[in-house]
Amino acid sequence: MEYLQESGHEKSSCNQRLAAIKSYMWYVADGNVTWQQNALMVSRVPFLRNPEKERETLSEEGLKALFLAPGSSKRGIRDATIMIMLYDSAIRLSELLGLKLSDVNLKKDSPYLRIQGKGDKERIVSISDNAIAYLENYMQLYHGTDSPKMDYLFYSVIHGQPHKMSPGNIARIINKYADQIREHCQDLPGRVHPHMFRRTRATNLYQSNVELELVSRILGHASTQTTRIYAKPSVAMLRNAMDKSNPELNAEKPLWPDDEEELSRICGLR
Repeated sequence: MEYLQESGHEKSSCNQRLAAIKSYMWYVADGNVTWQQNALMVSRVPFLRNPEKERETLSEEGLKALFLAPGSSKRGIRDATIMIMLYDSAIRLSELLGLKLSDVNLKKDSPYLRIQGKGDKERIVSISDNAIAYLENYMQLYHGTDSPKMDYLFYSVIHGQPHKMSPGNIARIINKYADQIREHCQDLPGRVHPHMFRRTRATNLYQSNVELELVSRILGHASTQTTRIYAKPSVAMLRNAMDKSNPELNAEKPLWPDDEEELSRICGLR
């Protein structure tokens, strides 16, 4: 732990590696009882205290600016569709890049995506009308009759051949447009990354009074405890909570009449 800190690693990274070592030591001890004492010694190594950082999200104005920044060119439509899909479906980047044409269903009454999540767990996520419009336009341009034959929904063409798009390419696309709008969008975080769209969507769902269990299902979490990191209350939610905690104060009415003549009479001015 000292070596990692001296090497400039964040406390959270140090704690993650320590957790992995502890887990591995108990795994070894389960197979060989003579290692239990060593596993116990390692388990007593304390984690570093790491103050929880504020998890940044994108504002409504920032989202709109990012979605409009690519423009209406062929590549711009692709880039806008990628960002809209990241937000609208709250999909992980790896899940987005793993989407195939067969996972996209736009012909049903309730269009949806079939997503292969962590642990090879499949989930169905509905998408909005706005996302559908962008996706249909994108698929006409990139999966039409004149397009390369490719099973993956999003792809890159390298030396004339289609390839599955890389995470680094998505990150470059997002940062390119973030840099373009930063001058006119002052509340944009210093670093915009793909996961920020998922976090923003989850937070917006929670702040729109969507039940945490449903938000957890949309995100593909095995437990609502994981989803709670996105349960960031809005200022309005905090205000409502404060108001509800003082019902007798909010219901209090003024003791004096709202009548100038009567007030003047009471005060002896009439």
